[in-house]
Order: sequence, then C-alpha cells, then structure tokens
Amino acid sequence: MPYARRDGVQLYYEVEGQGPPLLLLEGLGYGLWMWYRQRPALRAHFTLVLPDHRGVGRSDKPDEPYTIGILAEDALAVLDAAGVGRTHVLGVSMGGMVALDLALRHPERVDRLVLVSTTPGGPQAEPMPQATLDALLAARALPGREGLRAAMALAFAPGYPEAHPEEVERILDWRVEQPQPAYAWARQFQAAASFDVSGRLHEVTHPTLVVAGSADRVLPASNSALLGRRLRNGRVHVFEGAGHLVFIERADEFNALVVGFLTAGGSEDA
Repeated sequence: MPYARRDGVQLYYEVEGQGPPLLLLEGLGYGLWMWYRQRPALRAHFTLVLPDHRGVGRSDKPDEPYTIGILAEDALAVLDAAGVGRTHVLGVSMGGMVALDLALRHPERVDRLVLVSTTPGGPQAEPMPQATLDALLAARALPGREGLRAAMALAFAPGYPEAHPEEVERILDWRVEQPQPAYAWARQFQAAASFDVSGRLHEVTHPTLVVAGSADRVLPASNSALLGRRLRNGRVHVFEGAGHLVFIERADEFNALVVGFLTAGGSEDA
C-alpha cells in the first residue's frame, strides 16, 4: 500500500485512472471510501489521487493538534510521493477548506478547484446551525453504529436516508470497518472550526467551481454564495433540495458537472 510520510506521520493514498491529475480531499470523519459514487465516473477522465487525511482511514491518527494548514501540507506530501506536479483539486466540506488552503500556500501546484459544501470561515460565513451542532454532539454520544447513523442523517437532505436505506447501511459498513477514534474526530473538527481564509480569497485566482445543496444543514449554502462573490474566478452551482452530501445524493449530475468544468471550463450558473 502506498504511503507518504511527513513529520513522522504516515499518510495513506491511492492512485487510479488516466488523464490529468485530480486530487480528491474528503470531509471530516470520512475516509477515501466516500468517493464510491465518483471514482468510476472520474477515473475515465483523470488520474485520481485519493489520500486519507491524518486522523482517518488508513492514515496515522496522532492525538495532537491538527490545523487545516497541516492537512494542506499533508496533501502536498501525498502529491510529491505520487510524483504529481500541478493538479486539479476537488474538496468536500473540510476537504474544501484544505483545497483552498493548498491553493493559497502552493498556487503553482493547483490548476482548477472544485469546492463542495464548504466555507471560507471568518465573520461573514454562516456557521453550522446550533440545532445541527447540538444534534451532532448528541449523536456522537450514542453507541457505535447507532451514533454514526444519527450523525450521518444530518448530512443528507431530509428524507434521503429513509428513501435509500441500503445505501446508508453500506456507508455505515465502511465507517465501522475503518473506525475513527473520538479524539481524532475532535482534532479534525477543531481544525475545521478554526479555519478562516476569508481575508485572502482575492488571492485565489484559479478557475473555481463552487457546489452546494440548498438543503445543507451542516454548512449552509450561503457560504457557497459567499465564496462565489469573493473568489476572483469563481462560479456557483446549487443543487435544489440536496443536502451536505450532494455529491452522493445527486452523483450523476454532480459528476457530469465536475467533468465538464475540469475538461472544458464549463459554464455554470453564477
């Protein structure tokens, strides 16, 4: 299994597909298995680089402070280990924060950006609603699979888990097979909660597609609108009725949107 190593931490990653490189950065608490609806569609067009962030999956899980900057440097170490120079970057939620930070820290290594269900942080961003935070913390206190199921329900649009029970159970299987220690979840959560590049968005000149679900209960779609306004070369596409996990709920449309944007520049709704 391939690993990159940085500051004594082993970072697991996989590479597959053909074409220009595309780095996929997962959300808080999710391993690279979360791309199960994207991998078949995207690897036909791109060489996918799929790392597990520190704290999750097959990567090391040190019990020490994490920051988005640390995760961005981890991602760079993975690119170096995989022999990838300049790459497109697709990040979801916390992964979108890492993608933004990577573009700011190492702009020469990033081609185009796709930012999904994410936020720049800062005083003008809309934080996770208190009701969601309370429900999420309550779910974390429940045992095993029951707690994971309750927490994950918040990331889907209302009604989606009930309409797709087999898919939800499949995802829960992956989460149980690769459990994340509570301390590692908290370390990732703290990194995301302290993220703020709102004052530097004008420095990001890469063509950027911002994607949101209008029913996102984790990071409201207003954050995507904020990114669209502040980024110099950004455009926004909102999937009506979709939740935080829009890339799963509306996978076929999402994949086509991403391929179009990354291969031909696309022309999305502003």
